[in-house]
Amino acid sequence: MGFAAKYRRGGGGRHRGGRWRRAALAGLITGAVVFPLSASGRPEIPAPAPASLAPLSASTLDEAYAANRANAAEAARMAAAHQDRDRAATDRALATPARRLLGFDGRGSGRVTEVLGDLARADRIAVLVPGSDTSLDTYGRFHTAAAALYGQLARQAPAGTRTAVVAWLGYETPGTVSATVTTTGRAEQAAPRLRALVTDLRAIAGGGPRISLLCHSYGSVVCGRAAAGLAVDDIALVGSPGTGADSAAALHTRARVWAARGGDDWVENIPHLSADLFGTTVGFGTDPVSPAFGARVFAAGDGGHSDYFSPGSTSLTNLTRIVLGETKAVTHD
Repeated sequence: MGFAAKYRRGGGGRHRGGRWRRAALAGLITGAVVFPLSASGRPEIPAPAPASLAPLSASTLDEAYAANRANAAEAARMAAAHQDRDRAATDRALATPARRLLGFDGRGSGRVTEVLGDLARADRIAVLVPGSDTSLDTYGRFHTAAAALYGQLARQAPAGTRTAVVAWLGYETPGTVSATVTTTGRAEQAAPRLRALVTDLRAIAGGGPRISLLCHSYGSVVCGRAAAGLAVDDIALVGSPGTGADSAAALHTRARVWAARGGDDWVENIPHLSADLFGTTVGFGTDPVSPAFGARVFAAGDGGHSDYFSPGSTSLTNLTRIVLGETKAVTHD
């Protein structure tokens, strides 16, 4: 779900090679600054254009869900005809009646915006913004994170508080091993889409729900680019390489800005730099968990880069408290 969820390993820091592996990954990504790499692309998978939708509101929500499920079903048929069984299976699962798709585009690496919960009546809405290597082909792990958060919200929410989670794969995430993962380019393309999503959520939910952005890894760069003036209450940065801003104040947001990093997260080894090279800004600046950045740093336990939404984890408990507005209950290291 983040820069390198595929490198996730069990056992926290108990493995002797853990620090070496994190350092090697950091070196690999840092090397992309000087030696631009590009992940090999997969063949293009045919899929229909996104469904045409009426402006989103509480009254058109079910219609939008149905249209996007139908689009996913057609994408599954086209992928199957193209002999891509994995993509067809993913699309088919998204087309089932239980899924609530606010947006779907099966072309290329794919885009999905999925809702867990009753969005139109929600008092608290969490938007998950993923990091690199997240696509339709890896969507299952992103959905698992969203489902874990939704379940935790159901358990922790006070009686009468209605919650919803939005899993937003609304942009083309960079590859872990690529030049794009070291720059803000993809985030700058994604930011207007994230801002549009928040506008849609306000139109659908009405009544002033509390909206929180939970931004993982490169997703925190996206949130940093979208933050200025955005109508959200909290922005939580986890496993962040930086936001592209020097400080929380430089994000120009009225939202509370939070940050956390797990004790076994290799992103700690990423150099926190920002430089202009050949007309492109490389690196993301100040470490969000450093005092210099000025975020509200909260405890994330000893988990790794892919563990922030693991059931029972310190990080998931604190993220849930942030979404619910229980800021005094959030624990700190």
